[in-house]
Amino acid sequence: MREPFLFDKIDLHLIRVLHTVITERSVSRAAIRLGMHQPAVSSALKRLRDLAGDPLLVRSGSGMQPTDAALAMVEPAASILRAAEALFSDARGFDPRTAQRTFRIAASDYLDPLFLPRLVARIKAEAPLCPVEILPLSADSHYHAHLAQGEADVVIGNWPEPPGDLHMGRLFADEVVCLVSREHPALRRGWSVEDWLASEHVAPTPTHPGARGVIDLHLDALGLVRNVTVRCAHFSLIPSMVSGSLLVLTSGRQFCERYAERLSLAVLPCPVSFPQLMYYQLWHARTHHSAAGAWLREGIREVATALRKP
Repeated sequence: MREPFLFDKIDLHLIRVLHTVITERSVSRAAIRLGMHQPAVSSALKRLRDLAGDPLLVRSGSGMQPTDAALAMVEPAASILRAAEALFSDARGFDPRTAQRTFRIAASDYLDPLFLPRLVARIKAEAPLCPVEILPLSADSHYHAHLAQGEADVVIGNWPEPPGDLHMGRLFADEVVCLVSREHPALRRGWSVEDWLASEHVAPTPTHPGARGVIDLHLDALGLVRNVTVRCAHFSLIPSMVSGSLLVLTSGRQFCERYAERLSLAVLPCPVSFPQLMYYQLWHARTHHSAAGAWLREGIREVATALRKP
């Protein structure tokens, strides 16, 4: 009889308080985030402690720390809240003017630097009540799992071959070029394949151990190896590194030309022939028929298309 008894005492609001208190690790901060009075949050926390048979938060120095039991509840609570958020939204259709669902977008910063700012501006203009979360594609980012578990609505990036088990929409193709300082000797004398390979290159940090990016995968297929002397996990910082050195960044023209407009940089053709970089948006079958998901994906496509226009 214990499980039905507990179930009758749990409501969605209590789950929301649970998740917020544990993630904020503070009753006062949780109250602000929830728009509640602090005594009401404290009362809800007492109910949660009684239900769990665990203190959930304990004093540690000047702050509070979640117990092991509380940490184990974070993801199940988040999953329940995400499911509740989506439960009726698509059944009612999606009206961006009144919708309040959260859009979660995982994106590489290899993209045109104007893309994400313009996308967020569009979402906020057309769906003003919808929060937006921009998530990184980093070494610890498992985007398959994020999409499957609803932690991301869409993933945007470029891959040599996109995963076949996800839905895919092409955004644009881009020519591979080189970004160099205006003081780089290649601007005056040109360069051969050998010169380019021997130059000092800067490249993004691999997304996971052993991973190869699209540039190095193509070079591997040609039996060539470039001289990578700097790796950086923050792709958007690389142009500034290039402008003050003799480093070479090999990437998409759209990304490189945006920075060449702002910094002391020049764009050069690459002496090695590369296939075009293909940028995609990927999404999971669970959101394929979602009205909100379809609205978001169409917005992404239109922003990407607008950036390609002269």
